[in-house]
Amino acid sequence: MTTGQCAIVVLISGNGSNLQALIDARASGGFTISAVISNKADAYGLQRAAQAGIPTRILDHKQFPDRESFDQQLAREIDAFSPQLVVLAGFMRILSPSFVQHFSGRMLNIHPSLLPDYRGTHTHERVLEAGETEHGVSVHFVTEELDGGPVVLQAVVPVLADDTRDTLAARVARQEHLIYPKAVSWYAAGRLRMKDHAAWLDGQSLGSTGVREYSQ
Repeated sequence: MTTGQCAIVVLISGNGSNLQALIDARASGGFTISAVISNKADAYGLQRAAQAGIPTRILDHKQFPDRESFDQQLAREIDAFSPQLVVLAGFMRILSPSFVQHFSGRMLNIHPSLLPDYRGTHTHERVLEAGETEHGVSVHFVTEELDGGPVVLQAVVPVLADDTRDTLAARVARQEHLIYPKAVSWYAAGRLRMKDHAAWLDGQSLGSTGVREYSQ
């Protein structure tokens, strides 16, 4: 690893578009990707990693008797690479409390809503059904509360009158690919930390919604 760079491990379950954004941002973001780990062997993100020369690992959760035993092995796989940060990029697993505690303050996730609103799944459909005028995406530290960790950075997008689930999802995804590498680069530079159950940037607490950016 190049001196001064932050080593991260990325966890995926699928296509890996956010992984690709991180791969593309490595040089300018001050971080390296030590490994990409997936719980699904057919995740396309594994090909993205291989094409970028990044080591990959597959850990099939179906081969374990319970969530705890899978998470214990996953933690061992991650620790083998000694990362400073674990980045969840479409990793479709609910993590056990012991796993979250092991990586406390060293694990980021991205969620397609303006947290704390619309935790969980099917966020685009729920936002449209509710008649919201704004939607977006949040990067947050991972805690034991599902989608409930301190928010670091949000991108807000307008909900248009003719939006469908797909058009709204595409607009949100474009912002995901911009803000996730930015948040990781903040962490890599030592600017971002979690303390006192809050996200702190440059020594200042970010409050409940983190840094907010607005786009069209």
